[in-house]
Amino acid sequence: MVLIDQIIRSRRKTIAIMVSREGQVIVRAPLRAREDLIRKLVQEKEAWIRQQLDYVRAAYPRYTPKQFAPGEQFYYLGLLYPLHIVPVSRPALRFEGVFYLAQSAQPRARKAFERWYRAEAVRLFTLRTAQLAALHGFQYQHIRVTAARTRWGSCSSRGTLSFSWRLVMAPTQVIDYVILHELAHTRIPNHSRQYWSLVQSIAPDYKALRNWLKINGHLLSLE
Repeated sequence: MVLIDQIIRSRRKTIAIMVSREGQVIVRAPLRAREDLIRKLVQEKEAWIRQQLDYVRAAYPRYTPKQFAPGEQFYYLGLLYPLHIVPVSRPALRFEGVFYLAQSAQPRARKAFERWYRAEAVRLFTLRTAQLAALHGFQYQHIRVTAARTRWGSCSSRGTLSFSWRLVMAPTQVIDYVILHELAHTRIPNHSRQYWSLVQSIAPDYKALRNWLKINGHLLSLE
């Protein structure tokens, strides 16, 4: 028997079943769809669902919720670095090849890490966007760092580029791809064939980098 983790109702007309990267069975259903009919359909699709669950477990690395415990590892620029809990640290969290967190700050460790990642994101994305824009002849207005969970970057009609602070956990090549992706939108605001030709001309391996995010993006988290 397959268990349903979540039912999302909307004004859609049909029932759709999906398996998330975390191995959750999610059903999208019409507002008035009867729950017994939803569960009956899920059981009818059991073989397909189990096939998808096997694929997800094999294809996507498992994410372990953060405990902020000594020795636990955290991503920064695509590499994992261990956390050391120390009696005193100024600031409360600092990075010197390893992460040092003051013992008194451990109860609010998630906020300390987020502040550190945000500051690094502002510093790195500001610098790297300016460098890549100058290299490829792009113009933009401002850089914003957001708390988006899955939307790694965006470009407004006024040329403001926004990037999720979580992206600073990714490898530098992936960061560069996302920046170039959004810079390309300052010239072509859609995802037309012309747009992707432009992206490929400045990031020839963009498909592999985009795929890295698709497979590993869920690991870039503090949850």
